[in-house]
Amino acid sequence: MAGCLLAAITYFPIFKGLTHYANPALEAAAKNSPAVVVADPKDCSFQFVPGELKSHVKFTSSCDIVKNLLNGRSVNYTNEAAPAGSVASVRIGSTVIQGVDVRQLSPEEAKAAQTKLAADVTAAIDAAGYPAKADNSQMNKPMVLLLLVILVLYVTMVYGPIAAWLVELFPTRIRYTSMSLPYHIGNGWFGGFLPTTAFALVLLTGNIYAGLWYPIVIAVFTFIVGTLFLRETKDVDINN
Repeated sequence: MAGCLLAAITYFPIFKGLTHYANPALEAAAKNSPAVVVADPKDCSFQFVPGELKSHVKFTSSCDIVKNLLNGRSVNYTNEAAPAGSVASVRIGSTVIQGVDVRQLSPEEAKAAQTKLAADVTAAIDAAGYPAKADNSQMNKPMVLLLLVILVLYVTMVYGPIAAWLVELFPTRIRYTSMSLPYHIGNGWFGGFLPTTAFALVLLTGNIYAGLWYPIVIAVFTFIVGTLFLRETKDVDINN
């Protein structure tokens, strides 16, 4: 329970610390040349698409296209509402780039328009100082390692006692089913949807840390339920 609580409280500062120590150029670019997506809110989708389906789902609105381009370079952005029906644009620092709505274009025209838009957005991102990847020479490796060790410690605080606790929680005659069902619902379903949910939250808000809300909510829920409703099992007779 302590591991869940500590994780919920410190995830945001730890991951922001990872950006600060592992990729300071990204942090500086976001501060000096903030990005803004100006779009009709109704034109922006909540892109909750599981990974295996991403290649089969094509988002064609101007808002979705622009947001995916920014997300591909880990660019933080804010959202600004535009008049209804307008084509989205993106402002990076002082540079404004008009988006494209490919829904009324032929496949060839749509491809050419998206290629040009991607080139223009990439050029603006590069000019604003957003790095394509972290620079090893600027990385504070001891601090990055320390933060990663802290995250691993949170995992061990939860996974260390969980095996013994699950064994003691149920009597032997139903233990296998009783352990297997909740364990795999928790890890398979809640854990399995983490990448999809985190990606959708980042695209929705423009905040590269927004996806942390999903594991934080799960950790808080686990802490509350585990503390209030699950009993201590140390002296429980499990041989029945």
